[in-house]
Amino acid sequence: MVTEARSPFTPHFFDRDGLKMHTVDEGQGDPVVCVHGNPTWSYAFRHLIEDLRRDHRVLAPDHIGCGLSDKPGDDRYTYTAASRVADLEALLEDRGVRDDVTLIVHDWGGMIGLAWAVRHPERVRRIVLLNTGAFRLPSTKRLPFALWLTRSPLGALLVRGGNAFARGTARIATKRAPLAAEVRAQYLAPYDSWANRIATLRFVQDIPLSPGDRAWPILEEVEAGLTTLADRPIWIGWGDRDIVFDHHFLAEWERRFPEAEVHRFADAGHFVFEDARDEIVAGVRAFLEAHPIRRTSGSPAS
Repeated sequence: MVTEARSPFTPHFFDRDGLKMHTVDEGQGDPVVCVHGNPTWSYAFRHLIEDLRRDHRVLAPDHIGCGLSDKPGDDRYTYTAASRVADLEALLEDRGVRDDVTLIVHDWGGMIGLAWAVRHPERVRRIVLLNTGAFRLPSTKRLPFALWLTRSPLGALLVRGGNAFARGTARIATKRAPLAAEVRAQYLAPYDSWANRIATLRFVQDIPLSPGDRAWPILEEVEAGLTTLADRPIWIGWGDRDIVFDHHFLAEWERRFPEAEVHRFADAGHFVFEDARDEIVAGVRAFLEAHPIRRTSGSPAS
């Protein structure tokens, strides 16, 4: 049986140079922007959205090629980090989201969301990091074999032909318990054909590992700009059993953001928002309440 990808929320679409870019836009109040990674989509943030929309305006876009957004070929879209950052910038401008932003980022969403943030640090008030990175591979960390294989010539056949990356991630990204069948089906549903799996492959191919890679300039820009965000309230929710964004990445975040509030979940994996769903929702809620946005202050941080 083929499962149709369905958002739990009312869909909204933004025209991005002739391509439809889907976003969730729920609730009213100070904006919370959730930026997903690969191979997920805005569905990953559904529990946070459900809670936070009570008193915030929560936006969660699907990157081009992901979720309910269009999935064009390479002839209509350039699948690079630079394009992703430009898309996010255009979407937020279109939706009128310019100030008092709280960012929640996961996986590739860290690079994309924080690239936007370092260009507009005055707009960012609070940051939530969930198993992500926004700097070069730590010197103590090796690229996992699964990512190396995906970047190899065999990768296109495995990822686009067999949906190996999305299927594999859905199976190993949770550690406390397997994803329920209907949840796993929704994670996989947008990536149901060779054509619709293009972004899944291109994201992995775009991982910046050396100065010759196309995403390297964005990486350098974000790395250099992270210091401008270090005084913001930052909450880190970390699944310790993530095979990619593991303790090597967490140590780098702690070095760069020594005042961050860190919560480690020893038995959680890459999909920390699934494994530790209740703890993540409650923790983010408590964090936002502990750091209200005060517009009377001259500082961008609360």
